[in-house]
Amino acid sequence: MAMDPRYQPADLSFQSSSNFNPNLNNPDSDSNHGRNLSGQTSRTNTWVQTPGGPYPMDQNPNFQNFGPNQQQDYFQGSVNANGYPEDVKGKGPTYVTERSVQPTPNETPRESIDLEKEKAAAEPHDPHKKDPNQPWMAFGPRLKHFTWAWYTLTMATGGIATLIAVQPHRFPGLITIGAIFYIVNLFFFAILGACMVLRFTKFPGTFKESVTHEREALFLGPFFLSIATIITGTQKYVVESYEASHPMRGWIVTSMAIAFWVYVFMTFCLAVFQYSFLFAKHTYMLTKFMPSWLLPIFPIMLGGTIAAVIAKDQPVGARMPIIAAGLGCQGLGFTMSIIMYAHYIGRLMQVGYPNREHRGAMFIGVGPPSFTALAFIGMANALDDDFDLQGDGLIDTKVLRTLALVSALFLWVLAMWFFMIALIAVSPIIFYPQDYQLIDC
Repeated sequence: MAMDPRYQPADLSFQSSSNFNPNLNNPDSDSNHGRNLSGQTSRTNTWVQTPGGPYPMDQNPNFQNFGPNQQQDYFQGSVNANGYPEDVKGKGPTYVTERSVQPTPNETPRESIDLEKEKAAAEPHDPHKKDPNQPWMAFGPRLKHFTWAWYTLTMATGGIATLIAVQPHRFPGLITIGAIFYIVNLFFFAILGACMVLRFTKFPGTFKESVTHEREALFLGPFFLSIATIITGTQKYVVESYEASHPMRGWIVTSMAIAFWVYVFMTFCLAVFQYSFLFAKHTYMLTKFMPSWLLPIFPIMLGGTIAAVIAKDQPVGARMPIIAAGLGCQGLGFTMSIIMYAHYIGRLMQVGYPNREHRGAMFIGVGPPSFTALAFIGMANALDDDFDLQGDGLIDTKVLRTLALVSALFLWVLAMWFFMIALIAVSPIIFYPQDYQLIDC
């Protein structure tokens, strides 16, 4: 079968014979296998397509004897100094002939059958109201999406119970109110724990997915923070309810010390391994920084808060190691938070506030300085009145308590600044600025 003369060999230097035929009608070639019988390699079958040529298929011109003009006429394009076609791909404009396609007379536009979308397009949905078009979801599918973020409920409830217990201005019934919050927190924690266990057993594989997910895994922190609030609440509402001479008080105090050391070990492992996993497996853009990225370091930071609450009732031999460990944990958490704050402020300066449904997370930034201020004062007050750090006869307790108070004031103002920034971010004037107009004075 003869080949179109527009197909030419890419490299003609192998052919020394003057009988070269670009149509593969070479007497020295095997037409069945497409290879040269004289020992030529398979590159003799490499062909390039040229735009066309003026020679009919029944002629066999000797290409090597062509002059430059003839070669250019043959390839219908430019050739180089050696007589071969130049690669002009991309060097000239490409013209595409456009043709309009006319619909057939019987063709009609497709009618939309998605009435919900048409209704939503006609009436935009208010995000602050329940969507009437949202389908009903059974308990099973909802349980599959029951995430670690639910533990922010017990984290907040337990925190309120602890704050009520440490209020300096007391009134009758204050401890009762705090105890109610403490019991409700235990009830919520048990319900959330049962739902999480049911989720992991009903849907195998969801536990691994939850701890490796780029967003849900960040909320492992609130689970441990809820445990921290339970420990501090137990100290305030259980341990301190016993008299110093009560026989049950001794083993409860020891149990609190054991719970502290177990908590510190687990949260330190969480801070190390979770951040290592995030660094290796996920990519977070700094222009999308959110304070929730701080959550894996929060649990170890609250080790200082736990130490500040339980150290005062511990024996002297166990008190100082707890205070030292709590100070180290607080320093680790707060230092990492300060490093993260640089990216946080940079994100706000570069791209502005997050989306309005995410702005509530900005209040997470208030936690590190406020927790640290509380821990400094609590650990300083837990020191003995005759504490001598260097053993030189000078009492260091008053000096350390003064430093703790000054540092706490320093950090409290920083926490207030972050709180006001978050409060303004979630205010209606930011959500709906078109409803508010500035009046020129």
